[in-house]
Amino acid sequence: MHTLDSFDHDLLNSVLTLAEREDVDRLLIISDVQILSPEALRACAARKKLIFATASDNLRAVLATQQLAVVRLPAYSYDRVEKVKVALVAAASENMIQEGNLVLCITGVGEARSLDAVFKVHFGKHFDRPSLSIDTMNLGAEFKSQVVEALIRTALAIGEQGYEGRSVGTLITVGDATAVMEKSRQLILNPFQGMSEAERNVLDPNIREAIKTFAFLDGAFVVREDGVVLTAGRYLQASGDRHHQGKAMAVLPMGLGARHAAASAITVDTKAIAISVSQTSGTVRVFRDGEIILELAQSARRQK
Repeated sequence: MHTLDSFDHDLLNSVLTLAEREDVDRLLIISDVQILSPEALRACAARKKLIFATASDNLRAVLATQQLAVVRLPAYSYDRVEKVKVALVAAASENMIQEGNLVLCITGVGEARSLDAVFKVHFGKHFDRPSLSIDTMNLGAEFKSQVVEALIRTALAIGEQGYEGRSVGTLITVGDATAVMEKSRQLILNPFQGMSEAERNVLDPNIREAIKTFAFLDGAFVVREDGVVLTAGRYLQASGDRHHQGKAMAVLPMGLGARHAAASAITVDTKAIAISVSQTSGTVRVFRDGEIILELAQSARRQK
């Protein structure tokens, strides 16, 4: 049990009081330490509205034994807005919150050992600066925010968990799928072949689990704008030549290898975006037009 200082304690109590209002549907508490004692939880009038989000497996187990709603966050370094966004997506994927719900969110920096930020969110509408939102990345109306956010969250899980205890990297392209297919070739038998489109959409949790399972395969996943997975194990053959488009050459940061170069190149040659997971660090990067537009680094190394 973590003891809050006087100000944080008063802040939390104020938010708990606000959560009792009839127009508040959920209170999302994002922290890697236990900030409410069992006694305080039993006395909490808004107990049924509480959702906890944490990257701590130990805390998640403790909260689960208390029959509290809890979701697991990948152990990455987020700013406050990113942390809230990832927690909201995680809670929505577990059907703990619904579109249109009014959600109060309280969090803090680092492992949230202090609480210093409160958000009022009408879920399904946009933050002022939603760092994982499609609007922030200016991708265009052809992309569905739910699809991109689901794939980013899947990439975070791959980067953190790997496959059977081993670190893995992968690459996922989203959008302009016809052009991506033309600029790539199949390396292996497509594991999604023979499935109907309804059965291979990334909005289905089972398909996201399949992507995590097949992430160890060589090659890229190709996903349509609407979330349908066309194939895995695709070798990207894009040139990434920006000169004929009158653009400066994209320069990748030092230390990024072939997977990131392929992600950059395919987003130059097509209108797709690419999501890469680094095998060495677990860092997740989103590429558009050859450039990195979002980068999420792990806050803790994975267990080998």
